[in-house]
Amino acid sequence: MVTTLDDTKRQLIGEKLADLKAFQNLIISNDQKLMEACPYQDIRERLQNFLEDDQKNLGIIETVIVQYGVPADPSTATEKFISQSEQMMSGDEFTFYQKLIHHELMKHSQAMSGIVIHKAAQKVGADIEIAIGPLNTVNFEGRAHQEQLKGMLEQVGVREMTGQDADQGIWARVQDSIAALSGVFGSVVTQNTDKQDMNIQTLIRLDHSKANTIFTEIGGTQDPQKLQEYFGQLYKDLLAHAEAEEEVVYPNVRSFYGNENVQELYDEQAEMKRMLDEIKAIDPALTDEFKSKVKQLMDAVGDHMRQEESTMFAAIDKNCSTSQKEQMATDFKAAKGKLQREMASAIS
Repeated sequence: MVTTLDDTKRQLIGEKLADLKAFQNLIISNDQKLMEACPYQDIRERLQNFLEDDQKNLGIIETVIVQYGVPADPSTATEKFISQSEQMMSGDEFTFYQKLIHHELMKHSQAMSGIVIHKAAQKVGADIEIAIGPLNTVNFEGRAHQEQLKGMLEQVGVREMTGQDADQGIWARVQDSIAALSGVFGSVVTQNTDKQDMNIQTLIRLDHSKANTIFTEIGGTQDPQKLQEYFGQLYKDLLAHAEAEEEVVYPNVRSFYGNENVQELYDEQAEMKRMLDEIKAIDPALTDEFKSKVKQLMDAVGDHMRQEESTMFAAIDKNCSTSQKEQMATDFKAAKGKLQREMASAIS
């Protein structure tokens, strides 16, 4: 019987993602505190641009956490560091320049954390790489901010010591050009990936792509432990996805997609849930039986996905505005995250 639905490595990545979100909230708070304390108009304008990017990137991180599907809390060390950082940024003990240095280090740490999560995902599972893919945008823009902060630190440091602007030497001009180029490309990537929330079709496609990847991973191994790990993730992902669709999507599309079509989707997901529980009761060590049942599930889920991505998505495009599709995505993501937390509590 499949009794353990969590893998240690996946849980650790979940905790790192929780840390990433906590640090992103800290970065946003730092942006705001620095803007309030900044005596220089040009620096304040750049900080305002950072704040807008960082708020958008928080939305991307939240989307990734829900797509990943392993809810976790930030580590105790992260919570302690954040508390200390907030005190430092709020007090008068440090100059504006010193606080700006701390902010640049935070940006560097955040970018490195995102890269490490990405590299760890490559070792743990292809489905994880798909779920965290949008983090590349956050990592890219964080690096662009770092380059800009170096130029800002040069200006602020010289101003604090001399009361005058620094000469724009070759180094500074190179940093500014790199920052501008990174910002342009980062914005392009972001526009193609996320605003504050993706539209509902994009989120559902991401779920479908992740599920298909796990099916492939299951098909490619004979190791009972890996079968249990992969199925455990699939089980949680498909249940959360189905429940969120039934709570948010299907009621919203019924009026224009039709009662018969929507009822068919409900019925297919009811059968999918039955099959999931049937497979959950099979010992993965009975490899042939286990994989045979998963293959039946894959075929059923594939038919369901194709209907959603063809006729249902077309109906949504025809009948819903951009803002309506984005609001549906926001509600879907919230419902899915709530269900994931409830499942995690039930398992623990």
